[in-house]
Amino acid sequence: MTNDVSLGIKYMLFASLLFALMGAFAKELSSSMSSLEVVFFRNVFGVALILISIYKKPLSQIGGKPWLLIFRGAVGFSALLFFFYNIANISLGEAMTFSKTSTIFTAIFAYIFVKEKLGFKGWIGVFVGFIGILFITKFDGSALDKTDWLGILSGVGAGLAYTSIRDLRKYYDSRAIVLSFMSIGTIGPIILMGVSEFYVNEKYDFILGSFVMPQSSDWIYIISLGVVATFAQIYMTKAYSVAKAGIIGTISYANIVFSIIIGLFLGDKFPDIWILFGIMLIVISGLLVSSKKD
Repeated sequence: MTNDVSLGIKYMLFASLLFALMGAFAKELSSSMSSLEVVFFRNVFGVALILISIYKKPLSQIGGKPWLLIFRGAVGFSALLFFFYNIANISLGEAMTFSKTSTIFTAIFAYIFVKEKLGFKGWIGVFVGFIGILFITKFDGSALDKTDWLGILSGVGAGLAYTSIRDLRKYYDSRAIVLSFMSIGTIGPIILMGVSEFYVNEKYDFILGSFVMPQSSDWIYIISLGVVATFAQIYMTKAYSVAKAGIIGTISYANIVFSIIIGLFLGDKFPDIWILFGIMLIVISGLLVSSKKD
């Protein structure tokens, strides 16, 4: 791996902007369709691209961990579903911040399941991160809102997915790992939308939703969603391939800033002082946890 820090930072900044734009397109689509359907369109585009890639260059892998592969796909799909639901119901910046808590949970799960050392600085980062979550959710000892729970669970799900990848990459081509996630993220919504035709419950609107035929204007957002999400993944991968993970992980928090700015143009309110403080703590947490990778 080369170590071009400047190039890696540029790649990651561009990827972070694209991830924020992905959230913006998802938010726009959520006004005319369920978050479940948005997740479907987000993934079906990626499945097509990966299958074309595999056709051109067959997979090179040893396999042997099918259940772990399915697990990675399932938890990744769940995390994305909760993330997109929050995008539709809270500000883009808050939803993105919740998703970035995955760094905290990845560190914890890697310590438990992969026996990866965390160190004193890492544990301080985990503690700071949880304090940040309390500020963002404005938890005062009473019950959390649905979006708070789903935000935390999106971080937990992504953390489990990222941890499983650390083992899966020893057995599978990276495209197969991504395909497992996107395939389940395509089939899952189809099944859940089918269930929604016979069962309706407002309490479970984060996993249920009927299929609505997109309007002509929606297709612009759908295509844009698929394109920016794909290129975001490409440039994020490029960033990690040319510079140290700790540095790139630090720059990745720029997508929170981009999301807040873009969210303001979409009509989001500027975060209050407590949410801003919580965001700052989660960013500091991520820096402390990821610094051990340098």
